Amino acid sequence: MPHGRLVVLAALMGGLLLMAADLLARWLVAPQELPVGVLTAVLGGSYLLWLMHRRGRRGTGAA
Repeated sequence: MPHGRLVVLAALMGGLLLMAADLLARWLVAPQELPVGVLTAVLGGSYLLWLMHRRGRRGTGAA
């Protein structure tokens, strides 16, 4: 897949992630609003930890 398409796809997915995080932040604590950055960091951090765990289990993390 050419890099141009990947850049467009990454931009669209980033926008979708932030929109979903905003909606979820407004819904979780209904009368108040949770900062979107907190929810985005939790989602991104858990995904990063999952990726690191998955890579370590395969044994390809030599470098």
